[in-house]
Amino acid sequence: MVGNSFRIREDDLSGEPTLDLLRLHLEGMHASSPPGHVFALDLSGLKVPGVTIWSAWLGDAIAGIGALKSLGDGTGEIKSMRTHPAFLRRGVANALLDHIMAAARARGMTRLSLETGSGPAFEPALALYRKRGFVNGEAFADYKRSAFNQFLHRQL
Repeated sequence: MVGNSFRIREDDLSGEPTLDLLRLHLEGMHASSPPGHVFALDLSGLKVPGVTIWSAWLGDAIAGIGALKSLGDGTGEIKSMRTHPAFLRRGVANALLDHIMAAARARGMTRLSLETGSGPAFEPALALYRKRGFVNGEAFADYKRSAFNQFLHRQL
């Protein structure tokens, strides 16, 4: 991408800016979720086969991260979406979501799903996903429904 647009690249999770944003993401998930209800992937979880993570950059500043996990049945799961606080409400999440959706289609996936929480900390993400055609649905993969978590799905 050029100009003021974000440059999105596959990330090998070796750079400090990415690792710092991942730490911030995990801290935020733990602070906003009841014990036992955080399913965000840590560094080791993001480095397994079947998970691709991308980072969005403006110049040499990291603006956000997002990941796609293949569930092995023609579906994918969106993981680790986080916008850097300095780039909130500037289109980072939209750009990453577009990129992840295009990658999922290119890989032949027919549906994307995600698990997220409830409450004020999760409302901006929920609004983004719903605006982009994701709808509430059933638990998937190994998730179990609780009063806190919710599941969104979108056909591709």
